Amino acid sequence: MRVSQVSKLRPGFRLHSSSSFRLLLLAALSVAFPILAGCHRQPPLTPQQADGQHLYAVRCAHCHEDNDLALKPPPPNIHGAMGRAKLPSGAPATDAEVRRLVLVGKGKMPSFSGRFTEEQMAALLAYLHTDMPLPEQ
Repeated sequence: MRVSQVSKLRPGFRLHSSSSFRLLLLAALSVAFPILAGCHRQPPLTPQQADGQHLYAVRCAHCHEDNDLALKPPPPNIHGAMGRAKLPSGAPATDAEVRRLVLVGKGKMPSFSGRFTEEQMAALLAYLHTDMPLPEQ
């Protein structure tokens, strides 16, 4: 169908050139791609990370997620902390420092010395290095 035929059927309708259509498509894709790229699914946890997720859920989340003890100020949100240079406390975000904080405690956080085996501590640290998905309930 030619432009003149379309114009007769729908007054005011004008077919655009293919270069205009390409520019419009390119603009739409440049907006949509970053949005869609951010919607990726996170990779599944390894068995070690899944063990760490369980430990976090039963030993850490009641304070760091739920604050069910109503602590003031509330314990810090530690999601993504291992991806930053510093922990919420200002200490370096390293495995050694997190291990020290867990085992020794700090402020209102009690010591968990003797409550984690080396294998459990390694699992917890592995989980803290993920996006920290919480277990489905």
